Amino acid sequence: MSDQSTIEPSVLAERRGPLGLLTLNRPRSINALTHEMVGLLQAALDDWATDPDVTAVVVKGAGTRGLCAGGDIVSIYQDAVSGGHGAVDFWRDEYRLNAFIASYPKPYVALMDGIVLGGGVGVSAHASHRVVTDKTRVGMPETGIGFVPDVGGTWLLSRAPGELGTLVALTAGHMTAGDAIELGLADHFVDSADLETLVDLLVDHPVDEALTKVARPAPPSKLAEQRTWVDAAFAHNTVAEILDALNRRPEPEAAEALTAIRSKSPTSLVVTLRALRAARRMTRLEEALAQEFRLAVRLLRGHDMAEGIRAQVIDKDRNPRWEPPQVADVDPVEVDAHFASLGDAELELDPTSSVGPAAAPEQEGTA
Repeated sequence: MSDQSTIEPSVLAERRGPLGLLTLNRPRSINALTHEMVGLLQAALDDWATDPDVTAVVVKGAGTRGLCAGGDIVSIYQDAVSGGHGAVDFWRDEYRLNAFIASYPKPYVALMDGIVLGGGVGVSAHASHRVVTDKTRVGMPETGIGFVPDVGGTWLLSRAPGELGTLVALTAGHMTAGDAIELGLADHFVDSADLETLVDLLVDHPVDEALTKVARPAPPSKLAEQRTWVDAAFAHNTVAEILDALNRRPEPEAAEALTAIRSKSPTSLVVTLRALRAARRMTRLEEALAQEFRLAVRLLRGHDMAEGIRAQVIDKDRNPRWEPPQVADVDPVEVDAHFASLGDAELELDPTSSVGPAAAPEQEGTA
């Protein structure tokens, strides 16, 4: 029997002088988030928020593959097929953590090195200082598993220039460092090899000063170069119109986007587009998170989420059988139901504190 005392925590919280350093510590799974990890992150951030000896916080991932590959979707799949409630509890605490990070009272520096997907975006892209590298690949892959961009993803992507965020959300595409900065999910570019130097500098220097010593000009964004056709094709408010517009575009990238979208869950596509358009009209991140929570709860009990995870992660046949199989067959009444209030189960968020209930965010309803 192994000695449990030798097993490292899933999140390492340490102090280096005035710097609080958080390391997501599941490198074999690219630091995929578990409910336990969310709790450990929240506890450390709560402690450091009021500790006068901590002047800044850094979050990074263990290993060489990435900051975080998202949530533990195998556990979510088990809840989806069994009717369990663990995923709902996880999302409730995860989204509260995302909101707390966005309003954190001290500099919060996210090192977005390597793979940063889904939940990894939630613990990094709401930070005050977001650092990407030559190895960064950021993505919100949710429509490919019958889900929606969450952890504030609809808030972030709806505020990207033009319709670039809509493109990324519907295609589940990846962003390079330059793309992430262009779309507003990151701020600074640093060579991956210089990240440890940056952490050392942060021990003795204010965050902005430390960053100026190692930051470099960001590489160009290939997505930004495609704004003309992207804005034209993705400006529509229905997925069917977007697909038709893409089908008529001459650009090879448009054809690639069309193929990518057609492989995704039709229900997720329709719900995601509506969520993005609603989030664009919101004034607080907390509103978007509350909407995403409603959608997450409803999609967990639907067909496509379990089927999408099965095809991508469990059986790995990459052949999901979506229900319904076509965008034209998605029932508007069922889409409305995804956005309806959860009543007493609504996600409540206080933008100034991670502790205690707050007034419920404004309802978006079925607009």
